[in-house]
Amino acid sequence: MSVPLYNKSSNLSLSPLATRRLFSTSVTFFPYFMPSRPRPFLGERAAPFSAFLTDSFGRRHSYLRISLTERCNLRCQYCMPEEGVPLTPKADLLTTEEILTLARLFVKEGVDKIRLTGGEPLIRPDVVDIVAQLRRLEGLRTIGITTNGINLARLLPQLQKAGLSAINISLDTLVPAKFEFIVRRKGFHKVMEGIHKAIELGYSPVKVNCVVMRGLNEDELLDFVALTEGLPLDVRFIEYMPFDGNRWNFKKMVSYKEMLDTLRQQWPELEKLPEEESSTAKAFKIPGFRGQVSFITSMSEHFCGTCNRLRITADGNLKVCLFGNSEVSLRDHLRGGASEEELLRVIGAAVGRKKRQHAGMFSISQMKNRPMILIELFLMRQDSPPALPSTFRNSLCVQVLRHRVSFSSQIVTLWKGGGVPQVPLVAQQWLGSSLPQRHFSSHPDSDANPKCLSPTEPQAPAASSGPLPDSKQLTHVDTEGRMAMVDVGRKPDTERVAVASAVVLLGPVAFKLIQENQLKKGDALAVAQLAGIQAAKLTSQLIPLCHHVALSHVQVQLELDRARHAAVIQASCRARGPTGVEMEALTSAATAALALYDMCKAVSRDIVLAEIKLVSKTGGQRGDFHRT
Repeated sequence: MSVPLYNKSSNLSLSPLATRRLFSTSVTFFPYFMPSRPRPFLGERAAPFSAFLTDSFGRRHSYLRISLTERCNLRCQYCMPEEGVPLTPKADLLTTEEILTLARLFVKEGVDKIRLTGGEPLIRPDVVDIVAQLRRLEGLRTIGITTNGINLARLLPQLQKAGLSAINISLDTLVPAKFEFIVRRKGFHKVMEGIHKAIELGYSPVKVNCVVMRGLNEDELLDFVALTEGLPLDVRFIEYMPFDGNRWNFKKMVSYKEMLDTLRQQWPELEKLPEEESSTAKAFKIPGFRGQVSFITSMSEHFCGTCNRLRITADGNLKVCLFGNSEVSLRDHLRGGASEEELLRVIGAAVGRKKRQHAGMFSISQMKNRPMILIELFLMRQDSPPALPSTFRNSLCVQVLRHRVSFSSQIVTLWKGGGVPQVPLVAQQWLGSSLPQRHFSSHPDSDANPKCLSPTEPQAPAASSGPLPDSKQLTHVDTEGRMAMVDVGRKPDTERVAVASAVVLLGPVAFKLIQENQLKKGDALAVAQLAGIQAAKLTSQLIPLCHHVALSHVQVQLELDRARHAAVIQASCRARGPTGVEMEALTSAATAALALYDMCKAVSRDIVLAEIKLVSKTGGQRGDFHRT
């Protein structure tokens, strides 16, 4: 492992309020800043903090975030509306010289940390040069970047050499297929490679930003935390926040305290770390773990009282609050020939108008503000799920889900070994356009049939093990005929597996569109597959008297049957416990069928859902069952 060129933890261990820096000489630099000579990167001069960057509540703003571009190489719906956003004409965006001019002015007044954001900052061609130029500013201690990680592995060696000292990588899920579902692009393995490269180059901690959204990824909290056991990561769980385009829904927000309770159930020894001045994160650490976990509580417990952040958008507007809709154009003043003093007065007036705190979470959702993509890349989730990208063609098997502990352990092991994590990735198998079938499987295990369902290799029907033993009473009805939940507390834990199936009779029109992946909503089979997986995990919330079951594995397979113009769905669930998983399998198959119907209903109203049935079950006192 190479030795880092700079102290990567300086942004964590040193308070922005502990040092004050100011250029000792007055330099005329408008309209463009071109440094005449290199300046010490960690130079420091004690001086009173600038009045222009101090608001009426005494908060000193020493941290500047600069958006380098509005563009992004992903299409996440949590930071832009479904219909996209109108991008600013290139002529109205800040030039490189203008970015450096403003950066120099803010650093001169006391800013000691600059973070480059987007859109996606690493798609800007001159990003390495911008970092190198910023490094020359005397008094600037930290240069950070927030990235989606797609281009990070390729550019990071150059960025580190140029002076990049801190990295935040956005990642909402550790499930590859879910990653594609969220961002509508491939690239999960590139993000993982970028995190691996950052660790290899000595960045510590490598910050991983994860916006937690109920119904999407709150079930992965423990997976993310498990990664900090052997890796120098700071996993930062961020409360879901409202912006234009994400149709904020309070029910989607998972609060900091709820997340913390979930973690403490698994790791009761979780201990809180001292909070740093002006920090946005509440940090915790599990004793013996190499990394740590943090919570950014913008909604439930805001940190406005110690806020020291200012933002410059890609088109040159100054925002003094992320949630505020007040902006002032520094670009227009800069291009209008404003002097340094005039520009500082504009900045000082904007900072002086900054409010004590932002509005409450319910008020914020009613305010008009930019979509997040036009402020900086942050992770917001749209209330209704986006359509999956058209990434699956003809025949393919999708490997998506492992038990959370083995999945996390796999990543940790491979990272420790210095290799790119080979977590289950979406695999495409081009079998020829003459084959009419498109297959989906979420099964990664080696102890089961790895092949997708195929009419050329029909599945032999399993033999029935005989009739079920007689039951004198329905299990969910008590002796007085009232509904009752079965008490399974004294039943032994056994390995339980259940398989259920469903058929969706699509008709020729919808069938052809699905087969050719031409539905306007996106890839119907992939959406149905993910819906089935999610439904299995939520069965106890949907079926009133079902026990909650900790599933160790869910498999959903879809096969196109050309003879019937139908989609055949098979779902299997596995768990070890005192109760069976038949309802989980049936709920999974039925929900996958409903999702497929929803994807195709605009094409045809003649779609029929049929043959939802239990195929087999094993485990439990009542014996095994196999439908002939």
